[in-house]
Amino acid sequence: MTLHSIPTLETERLILRAPSEADLDADTAFFASEASKFVGGPLRRDEVWRVIASILGHWSMRGYGFWSAAEKDTGTYVGRIGLWFPEGWPEPEVGWTLMNDATGKGYATEAALAARAHAYDVLGWETAISLIDVDNTASKAVAKRLGAQFEYHYEHPKFGKSEIWRHPAPSELVNGGMEAYA
Repeated sequence: MTLHSIPTLETERLILRAPSEADLDADTAFFASEASKFVGGPLRRDEVWRVIASILGHWSMRGYGFWSAAEKDTGTYVGRIGLWFPEGWPEPEVGWTLMNDATGKGYATEAALAARAHAYDVLGWETAISLIDVDNTASKAVAKRLGAQFEYHYEHPKFGKSEIWRHPAPSELVNGGMEAYA
């Protein structure tokens, strides 16, 4: 097994840092809520701990993964955003999950732009998807703001019918797609 250091990314309002056990209380509250149904919830605290461990393991095995996003001004943890491609996933993904009190502020779009730019500019990805629950209108709106377009329905073996949203290729973006935050 190879251990990879997790880079820190910064956007205008957020710091994307390594996930840690310090995120457990906020994640546990989120995964006890109705909103978690779109990302495999609800989950018990011990299951949430395993999710964090899985995210860290993804970094170790793939060299990329989800970051924990925190507000620059307050340090408040607002969610996880990043790159995901575990075994059995259809394609490399840009994904996001925000804590309930962090929605509606543009954080998912801001952080996902940074994550996608990292995927394209640092990792050399030529394409990316976002896999979104068919009923998750908020995530579909984020995908649209990122320039992604619905491509097809995908039957996820655990989560059921989902939608694949295709992000613009690197060649289709100006400034790695970060122009909105430059």
